[in-house]
Amino acid sequence: MTHAQVIDKVLANIDKVMIGKRNISELSLTALLAGGHVLLEDVPGVGKTMMVKALAKSIGASFKRIQFTPDLLPSDVLGVSIYNPRDMEFEFRPGPIVGNIVLADEINRTSPKTQSALLESMEESSVTVDGETLRIPQPFFVMATQNPIEYEGTYPLPEAQLDRFLFKLRMGYPERLAEVEMLQRAEKAVPIEQLESVISLEELRELQREVAQVKVDETIQKYIVDCAAETRTSPYVYLGVSPRGSLAVMKACQAFALMRGRDYVTPDDVKYLAPFAFGHRIILKPEAKYEGISTEEIIDRILTKVNVPIERIRVR
Repeated sequence: MTHAQVIDKVLANIDKVMIGKRNISELSLTALLAGGHVLLEDVPGVGKTMMVKALAKSIGASFKRIQFTPDLLPSDVLGVSIYNPRDMEFEFRPGPIVGNIVLADEINRTSPKTQSALLESMEESSVTVDGETLRIPQPFFVMATQNPIEYEGTYPLPEAQLDRFLFKLRMGYPERLAEVEMLQRAEKAVPIEQLESVISLEELRELQREVAQVKVDETIQKYIVDCAAETRTSPYVYLGVSPRGSLAVMKACQAFALMRGRDYVTPDDVKYLAPFAFGHRIILKPEAKYEGISTEEIIDRILTKVNVPIERIRVR
């Protein structure tokens, strides 16, 4: 069975629960294979939490959930050292962040201090408490959900936190027929409870190792950098895409190419994935907001403006 067939097997399994959301499933799996994390932003009730559970079950991974609330403390996320009177020493008890697939639910309902507790774990796959560092088992994937910032009781995520997410995605409401099918499936059973894993963690780790072998031609790398550079010089942009953003696009393109059964990246991969990797890394100037120009429009203009490489990509 080829890598593309294995991946399609996982996506088909998620489809049993997430009807009409194949594109979100595909992008989420792309991020997982690339070693990144995903931020899902949308209104309550559109299936954000169900998506994370379906992905975790499909790959047989350990699943942890953190429900973010205004009174949540960093130690509730990372873990805490507890004194053991029998051994007369402190023992570190890891928090829910130590897992394979972690759902950070409603991440923008907690304070910035607690939000920032995720920074080390998302970037370095480790947690440090009281001077003790614990490595998080691989694969490690955080899928955070947040409500739109206009909602009551939300705290905007700081730029440093947003930069740790490979993609920012929006679920959107399902189409009419998809919603009807969802009701029919849920009439007599709960689909997520019947979902079983279709690949093992070792198979997933092998796919992640294969992602690193996907060729990215130098012309493609320059194309990615040119697109990122344009965000930094746009008259409507206050903060452009960081080098981490350029790296995120390249890694995502490698994973996406593997999912498509290719061992090389194309310019079309970059054009498709860049909006999901760039959007949350750009801060617009007030002038853009006054003129009604959105981040999506800025990225679309940049992708239209930057010359697409036409040199033939050599396949190994």
